[in-house]
Amino acid sequence: MSCSLEQRRRWIHPEHPQLSVRTQCRLLGLARASLYYAPVPESAENLHLMRLLDEEYTRHPFYGVPRMTFWLRDSGNQVGPKRVRRLLRLMGLMAVYPKPHLSLNSLEHRRFPYLLREVNIQRPNQVWSTDITYIRLRDGFVYLAAVIDWFSRYVLAWELSTTLEVGFCVAVVERALRTQRPEIFNTDQGVQFTSAVFQAPLLAAQVRLSMDGRGRVFDNIFVERLWRSVKYEEVFLHDYQDVAQSRCGLGRYFPFYNTARPHQALGYRTPHDVYFGVP
Repeated sequence: MSCSLEQRRRWIHPEHPQLSVRTQCRLLGLARASLYYAPVPESAENLHLMRLLDEEYTRHPFYGVPRMTFWLRDSGNQVGPKRVRRLLRLMGLMAVYPKPHLSLNSLEHRRFPYLLREVNIQRPNQVWSTDITYIRLRDGFVYLAAVIDWFSRYVLAWELSTTLEVGFCVAVVERALRTQRPEIFNTDQGVQFTSAVFQAPLLAAQVRLSMDGRGRVFDNIFVERLWRSVKYEEVFLHDYQDVAQSRCGLGRYFPFYNTARPHQALGYRTPHDVYFGVP
């Protein structure tokens, strides 16, 4: 199993009694210079642009780099498409329109067909899905992953991370699987979800994996609707200072969403009542 640069850096022991730092780096396949690298945080200007992009993407998820660039310029921000593209990638945002298949799938990343076309969702735990969204902070950002039941819109688990590494996606799925097991689990084709380490606990639980068509946001529409609710009803209303505040705020919101917020599509019942069959 491949490991990230940050994981390998954490394995280095400067005071190891037998192995020098140089030897440890060589054994881990890690450049010694990278051991001392400290990432430079985004500038205040870029963080401001990312907040604007997040809000506009929530309103118009089909806007690509050219439209986002035009919108920012029209709003008085002097930006170019290269900068907008980099920030969108950093935020994990991609316009939702069909794109050509420009490269072959990596052998290390296994993709599955979309299983839910014309499927009638009739019961809880028939279909679950997950996705990742960007959560802004006052001076930075984090990423949010959640698992939702399609029939009831019940959020089974959620987790925050400061990076887009696969570990927190695995953690949120494993937490959800401790409660129940779905028949089908749907994701998009992001690198986190096509990795073997993410798929392993689901396949071990004999869950059928399904993946959206590339750029087809409506293949995973219930998660997209959840993100809109989270952004408009919680994130955009509170200016989180740091990760602790975002965890606290979302920790209040998800119980409210599950147990107290009437859902129009559920006949104004709550996701909790529908998921657990409460009359």
